[in-house]
Amino acid sequence: MTGSMRSWPIVHLTLWRVREFTREPEALFWVFAFPILLAFALGVAFKGRGPEVIRVAVEDGDGAAATAAALRISERLEPLVLDSAEAHNRLRTGKVALVVRPGEPVLLRYDSTRAESEMARMVVGDALQDAAGRREARVIAHETVAEPGARYIDFLIPGLLGLNIMGTGMWGVGFGIVKNRSQKLLKRFMASPMQRSQYLLSFVLARLVFLGLEVVAVLLFGHLVFGVPLRGSVFSVAIIVVLGAMTFAGLGLLVASRSKTIEGVSGLMNLVMVPMWIFSGVFFAYSHFPDAVQMFARYLPLTALNDALRAVLLDGAPLVAVAGLLAILLLWASVGFGVALKIFRWE
Repeated sequence: MTGSMRSWPIVHLTLWRVREFTREPEALFWVFAFPILLAFALGVAFKGRGPEVIRVAVEDGDGAAATAAALRISERLEPLVLDSAEAHNRLRTGKVALVVRPGEPVLLRYDSTRAESEMARMVVGDALQDAAGRREARVIAHETVAEPGARYIDFLIPGLLGLNIMGTGMWGVGFGIVKNRSQKLLKRFMASPMQRSQYLLSFVLARLVFLGLEVVAVLLFGHLVFGVPLRGSVFSVAIIVVLGAMTFAGLGLLVASRSKTIEGVSGLMNLVMVPMWIFSGVFFAYSHFPDAVQMFARYLPLTALNDALRAVLLDGAPLVAVAGLLAILLLWASVGFGVALKIFRWE
């Protein structure tokens, strides 16, 4: 047999795989259309913004107005005159990059582990020196944030916990259902007296079995290794975590209700989760986005979960203080499980 003849099986197998791929509408959408749609959405969100405007807080008091006016000369800066407590709260939550305390010398307080804070320090320093005429360099003091609860790592750990709850909740539930459907196991369940609600609820309850270990591992790691504070009550944290896990388990049920293939459910999972990876304040505050995007981001379930976790873990807030955030999670959980129950198919 010649070399060309031996290559025929490879050619036919390759063509078979290409045809199989092109006959999967979900695969075509997620490979070609979704990246373009995501690029378009982000392009619209950031179109025409030019260089990023850096928000900084100026502590209210003597000289605050003059300092803010000096900073406004720079097109890169957006100074906000705030009382001391609010200014430092916004620095802690990443809503401002730096806090300026007027006086002689001017004090710049920032988190040296954040790239945006280092950039703000340089831009603010230049703006203040320009306002002074640079004939005599103005004395500027620097103070880096060091206390637990105000650092970037303290902001990051609750966000990573929320991200993990979302990912394991949706993948653990959605993947399991579609796997059973693709293996024809659901047809056997359909012949049993079991109700759809019982089957779907079993996935949610199974998810909760491992939830405690998952949460404790992340929080203990952050506390023991980085000194991340755990100021809220254990009960409050437990309520938020359970509600968050049920929310994303419900969304996992919803995306898996009709999906027949692993490729299909994977695409739907990405459609649901990618916007939250970007807009829900996991790695940086969503206040960096334009106002219209912020309005959208505030009502995403991961945003509500992250904000509630940070409020309780870092500030020691009671449950009543995050009632609105819990209501958003409860609404998403109800919609996810309710719609999934309506449209779920065994086949």
